[in-house]
Amino acid sequence: MRILFVTATRIGDAVLSTGLLDHLLRSYPEARITVACGPVAEGVFARMPRREATIVLEKQSFSRHWLSLWRQVAGRRWDLVVDLRGSALAWLVPAGRRAVMRGGRRPGHRIGHLAGVLGLQPAPHPVAWFNGADMARAAALLQGGGPFIALGPSANWAGKVWPPERFVALFRALTAPGGPMPGARPVILAGPGALEAAMVAPVLQALPDALNLSGQLELPEAAAVLSRCALFVGNDSGLMHLSAAAGVPTLGLFGPTPADEYAPVGRQARAVLADGPVGTASMRDLPVEKALDAATRLLDGAATVAA
Repeated sequence: MRILFVTATRIGDAVLSTGLLDHLLRSYPEARITVACGPVAEGVFARMPRREATIVLEKQSFSRHWLSLWRQVAGRRWDLVVDLRGSALAWLVPAGRRAVMRGGRRPGHRIGHLAGVLGLQPAPHPVAWFNGADMARAAALLQGGGPFIALGPSANWAGKVWPPERFVALFRALTAPGGPMPGARPVILAGPGALEAAMVAPVLQALPDALNLSGQLELPEAAAVLSRCALFVGNDSGLMHLSAAAGVPTLGLFGPTPADEYAPVGRQARAVLADGPVGTASMRDLPVEKALDAATRLLDGAATVAA
């Protein structure tokens, strides 16, 4: 059985789609899956079991990237085509079955929209794939005594970024004597590039003992590092979704973006919202005290799950 799975260009949306892939892998043990995704999301699927190929969909003018994809897949008959981009592609290739996501804004969380493509209820949770080599690198990087708190101070849009001094204040409150994680060590994670480096620089300056892994990890390595952390706190980002998929207690910080649609998904995941109307609230409207309370409750719940 061969499946063509057309998914997102962004990391966060790609991670959310992994729940569907995990469902397909478990439902069809003989299946070989080809994934089509954007360049930055490629690493999400790098360690996926039974992945026959990844086709990187580079955006081109006049939507010519869809023509390029069609040329690569039209010569084969697919048993199932899953198109989460809602394109016409699924109807232009030979297929035994087609599942195409419809467009338009709808209420509810994104994973519910995705699950509806295959008629799944409840929606399967996202997963993170990484291997032994990724775990070995994570172990080599996170040496010494823990626990570790991962911080994600960057995002793909400045409006989603919590002020860096509040990340610092939250970390110090979490790790102070009498706090929920006294003595924990900070790990700073972000994507590559000068813009991401600029976002994390103030946090690194204030926390000189932090382990700075910004821009140094492939996505499977980042998932492995996160899996060894006791807590992740970060802005609404692909890294936040990857952390939740890896099973880490994950606190996502939300302001202008809708948490009801994009909150982190997992047994140990929670979103904390800035004060103010959804869509217009500023990240500056999210006080440290509110984030600290949410993180403490999350850690209490994670301890109950572990017990």
